[in-house]
Amino acid sequence: MAARLSALIVNTFRQILFWTHLVAGLVAGLIIFVMSFTGTIIAFEDEIVAWAERDARRVEFPAGSEHLTLDQLSTAFTAAHPDKKPSAITVSADPAAAVTFAIGRGEAYYVNPYTGEVRQPASTGMHDFMHTMVAWHRWLGREGDSRAVGKAITGASNTAFVVLAVTGLYLWWPRKWRLKGLKRSLWFVRSSTGKARDWNWHNVFGFWLLIPITVMAVTGMVISYRWAGNLIYTAVGEEPPVRRGPPGPRSGDDGAPDRSARAVAPSLDSVYAAAATDQPDWTSISLRLPVSARASATVKVPGTWPRTASTSLTIVAGQVTERSEFGDLSTGRQLRTWSRFLHTGQALGWGGQLIAAIGCIGGCFLVYTGFALSWRRFFPGRKPTAV
Repeated sequence: MAARLSALIVNTFRQILFWTHLVAGLVAGLIIFVMSFTGTIIAFEDEIVAWAERDARRVEFPAGSEHLTLDQLSTAFTAAHPDKKPSAITVSADPAAAVTFAIGRGEAYYVNPYTGEVRQPASTGMHDFMHTMVAWHRWLGREGDSRAVGKAITGASNTAFVVLAVTGLYLWWPRKWRLKGLKRSLWFVRSSTGKARDWNWHNVFGFWLLIPITVMAVTGMVISYRWAGNLIYTAVGEEPPVRRGPPGPRSGDDGAPDRSARAVAPSLDSVYAAAATDQPDWTSISLRLPVSARASATVKVPGTWPRTASTSLTIVAGQVTERSEFGDLSTGRQLRTWSRFLHTGQALGWGGQLIAAIGCIGGCFLVYTGFALSWRRFFPGRKPTAV
């Protein structure tokens, strides 16, 4: 009697999880497919855009030539675009890389460090295409005030994806561990067709890609929901950071610029030299503009974990007075940073990005096979239109 009751409870629980899995997949499946498809495309967004814009970003490296000073390059940029106010300048250790002048977040100009020529890519088609894919991935292509609606939908779909991953693992777990049955859940069966093929694909993709899919879905929730991000800090016993408003004026209460600070502002080259001396193995140095008596620099060095980590420097009178590395951050802040860049795979370098792309491809197949299996369940006498 006890054995029968136990079996009944297990079967009932399994049925509840099955229908939860099925309903969550049907409700959020299309959105998950869109996010997975666009995620595959933008996995190597930075690298692809850099390659497409190599006509502006790459320069010829004349033998024996030396860089112009950053102050000279800044003067050349201002002469070419007097109406533009750059927010940062980035120098790469690669001698064939142009110096980047960033205008906010979405616009950049590239200056030849040997000639002072200011350039932009001949075509921004790839950049614009990737921007569109990111918009669909994050907000379902919505712009302006309607982004909040798109973000709410993608956030809920991320949550559904986590539910699908957890319930899917339980449903995949064999009731009896037999080698013959296990093979069909672990690898592709070439001879299978129709429902058997869809079931086989759904199980194989779900099993082998469970970890990257779960990581991307969970970290997607952290990006989508502030409470999820705050939970990371709470879990390690820290107070979540308070979201601040836009920065106020840099000087007195009347909002007037600090003219004395500007009068003693150092040159770009002195700030750059201080940062390069402090971090001799640097790969890139970014200076915040305009520089002030208390200048800021961000330096990337090889071999850091996560790969996106950087060192922040404060430079006063040509000397580094403050240094903040990734290891100096609180545990909560480190985990929050890891979660942000594990979502894209960038935290692990190109290998992580490749895994993320494969996981997104798997997400597309899981949605397709899940819909196909559901169609056959509800319409057993009709084939799925996409098959």
